[in-house]
Amino acid sequence: MCQCDNSEAVSGPCCPSSLTDEMWEIIQPLLPVRDLRKGGGVRKYGDRLVLDSIFYVLRSGCQWRMLPRDLMPWDAAHRWFTTWRRNGTWDRVHDELRRRVRIGAGRDPEPSAAVIDAQSIKTSEGGEARGFDAGKRTTGRKRHVIVDTMGLLLVVAVTSASVQDRAGGRAVLARLAAGFRTVSLVWADGGYANSVDSRLLSWARDTLNIVVEIVKRTDDVKGFKVLPRRWVVERSFGWLVRNRRLARDYERLTATSEAMIKVAMIRLMLVRLAGQPSRWSHESHRKTARTKTVEDHIAV
Repeated sequence: MCQCDNSEAVSGPCCPSSLTDEMWEIIQPLLPVRDLRKGGGVRKYGDRLVLDSIFYVLRSGCQWRMLPRDLMPWDAAHRWFTTWRRNGTWDRVHDELRRRVRIGAGRDPEPSAAVIDAQSIKTSEGGEARGFDAGKRTTGRKRHVIVDTMGLLLVVAVTSASVQDRAGGRAVLARLAAGFRTVSLVWADGGYANSVDSRLLSWARDTLNIVVEIVKRTDDVKGFKVLPRRWVVERSFGWLVRNRRLARDYERLTATSEAMIKVAMIRLMLVRLAGQPSRWSHESHRKTARTKTVEDHIAV
């Protein structure tokens, strides 16, 4: 539990997952403003506390009902998470932050190339779209994502794990073409096409005007090898599963799973834009403790 009522002075956010002041200054103008002229009273919980509560669930992987009492009631936090999913707030904030990160890296706001891949993930019991991936021997769901060359999320679709990569690829490529007309090249692995079935490639080229280029493995090379372009999306999957809520799919709805992935990317981009360290643990404290232990050992 994260508590700030200790006797010692606490600097910064009380939870490692909470927003810092720099991160809050970036995201606050992007959140919807409530118009009191349309009725309704003053909100009891501010947006910053809402985000801190949602980020706590994301990073810790706890159940909504297990939110610490010094945050906000779980039902209110879940209600705001769902409201922002339905009214498109998560999408708008995510897309704007991605543009800012790209501009800060000296890139154009909109990408021209992307990388596609899928990740099978286990689920808890129940929920919609739950199946078995025979190739990965995983019962659960599959995350079909397209990222830019920096690894930032462009499109995501969560399906049953039994959905083939080529079928899921059609869905996310169609979303990509609708939302990003600047993208004309997409790199993919061999699971999206082979010598027998290359209909996905021709469909993308003729219908969407997108060239899907297959990056294949070399049969002569044994063991692990980093493949050009494909490592970018694999790193993005690694970023996602560092959040314990995403290490396994606990959501009952696929739309909720997609929203939680975007929330994870929102927090990652906020950390970058605010110039915060990527680790959310107290690394500096542990380093100081290790140094002190070594000094005490030398003194003895």
